Amino acid sequence: MATIKQYIAEHENRFIEELFDLIRIPSISAKTTHKEDMIRCAEAYKALLLSSGFEKAEVMPTKGNPVVYAERIIDQALPTVLVYGHYDVMPAEPIELWKSGAFEPEIRDGHIWARGADDDKGQSMVQIKGFETALKLGYVNCNVKVIMEGEEEVGSPSLEEFCIEHKEKLRADIILVSDTSMISKDVPSICTGLRGLAYWEIEVTGPSHDLHSGHFGGAVANPINELCKLIAGLTDEDGKITIPHFYDDVEEMSPEEREMIKQIPFSEEDYKKFLKIDAVHGEKGYHTLERNSSRPSLDCCGIWGGYTGEGAKTVLPSKAYAKVSTRLVANQDFEKISIDFVKHIKSIAPDYIKVKVTPLHGGSPYICPTNLEVYKVAEEAFEVAFGKRPLARRSGGSIPIIATFERVLGLKSVLMGVGLESNAIHSPNENISIDIWKKGIEAVAEFYKRFGHK
Repeated sequence: MATIKQYIAEHENRFIEELFDLIRIPSISAKTTHKEDMIRCAEAYKALLLSSGFEKAEVMPTKGNPVVYAERIIDQALPTVLVYGHYDVMPAEPIELWKSGAFEPEIRDGHIWARGADDDKGQSMVQIKGFETALKLGYVNCNVKVIMEGEEEVGSPSLEEFCIEHKEKLRADIILVSDTSMISKDVPSICTGLRGLAYWEIEVTGPSHDLHSGHFGGAVANPINELCKLIAGLTDEDGKITIPHFYDDVEEMSPEEREMIKQIPFSEEDYKKFLKIDAVHGEKGYHTLERNSSRPSLDCCGIWGGYTGEGAKTVLPSKAYAKVSTRLVANQDFEKISIDFVKHIKSIAPDYIKVKVTPLHGGSPYICPTNLEVYKVAEEAFEVAFGKRPLARRSGGSIPIIATFERVLGLKSVLMGVGLESNAIHSPNENISIDIWKKGIEAVAEFYKRFGHK
């Protein structure tokens, strides 16, 4: 009988072509113009899941984009794994910065380049093909269910209701997810925590219409100027967020956890070189790896208003807009933070402008205990696939639905992601290393080889 490595090697080309078929569908959930693509991608996943060994697969409606559900039930008495992934992707803009077509996958330098190569089409294939490999080799000794959603990149607005409505169908013992990153290609790791998220749009209005900046400049407040002041005031000189009560519920890191973070191989000089920056910046008193994983942060994600076309137009704009997000850590409630943010912005806005703050979406933080038996199984599987025991590390990113799964379904999630920071998810030239991708598939297959057999 073939080994796990041999099966993956023999079927590598097919695995890649199946991934390419998914990537070519521009399933961009943020744009309503891609609604048909969302449905087409869901149907493609249904077909893929059936061909990969699941006995049943269906595309199920929600208030938004559909959910793809699949299952292979071996014996109701056996434990059940629920696999989660998402088939929607981020917009590809700015298109001109891509070296190849965003939705025309290409292999260069041992990497697959395309939108969704990592997040999350490439990583969801790690789970699906890891299952197929283990199944074909006779290693699966548990029931396996899959849900693939189409709204993760816009905050999963429909999935909580879906989970409540189909709670019995989704009954399981553990959730497996591949949608996170490792420390590096040479230092495998399993993500043990995710930051939460809150996201808003701010609209600032000054005069009722755009004005001539010569005739009115200096006498009427400029919404862009005022919006910049509001945003600049959301953090102080020490990198602290200034929203009242923001830190009330923040769980401080223990000395042991801070010491563990120090053991993670990290070169600040290499970090700066990779990002092409002269210095790092963040909350005073914390290491870079603490700032980007275990401490909250706040960022302006976009700002616009006035004239931005070619050449000059001397205009004092009527309106200005910004999108602002904050990443939250253990014990912070995104709904409470969202309310506090709205109150704070309105309280500091001067009376010569009008301010509207619209919450867009959010999600709670998540922590996975490393003493879970199923976590230890995943740890062993990673060690076989990558040749090193993985480190435990919190991620700075957010997958809001993971905390929802725990609250609604009562299930912990083990985050078996194999991405890298250099994979440029959400950015032009997103990519994934084929070698690491195959090791990820191997790790999932090794997981099934162990889970349910003890």
